[in-house]
Amino acid sequence: MHVILLERVEKLGAMGDVVRVKDGYARNFLLPSGKALRASESNKVRFESQREALLKRNDERKASAEAQAEKVNGQSFVIIRQAGESGQLYGSVSTRDIAQVVSEETGTEVVRNQVVLEQPIKSIGLTQVRIALHPEVPVTITLNIARSTDEAESQARGEDLSIPMDEREAALEAAQFDGELDDEVLEILNRGDVGEE
Repeated sequence: MHVILLERVEKLGAMGDVVRVKDGYARNFLLPSGKALRASESNKVRFESQREALLKRNDERKASAEAQAEKVNGQSFVIIRQAGESGQLYGSVSTRDIAQVVSEETGTEVVRNQVVLEQPIKSIGLTQVRIALHPEVPVTITLNIARSTDEAESQARGEDLSIPMDEREAALEAAQFDGELDDEVLEILNRGDVGEE
């Protein structure tokens, strides 16, 4: 199906472009959300008559998104989730979770369809996520996914939490028992935060 875009759509085109898309994408997303019109002669005339109003509306939305972007861009947000010993989450962090955290902590309204995830987030750690506040105003945030606030603080400092806790504790005990630190123990101790609760 050919459609006329009423606003810029990522990976598709800019406002006013006539593009060919799959029928389902047009019927289920573009047309109901007001992002496009079917490409017919009457709709082309209708689009040209509304072009100025659409451009003005787009500029207002873009200006509003740029103001919001200043509050959000580059920020770091902590999300606490349950995870196994290996760091694998029990479930995943959804776009709804991300939108809710960003909205609550910044006061900027972010909806889940503005969050762009390249792949699901299923493990603890620091993750870069892109948020499209407007099709022309993307921002990047950092998510700190952790099992506790202490773990989130350790991750934010750049400590390696991939070393199992029992291995870190064993290295600490060996160091205290011997009274000397050999190279292997020093390496294990330097890889992570040993002994801190």
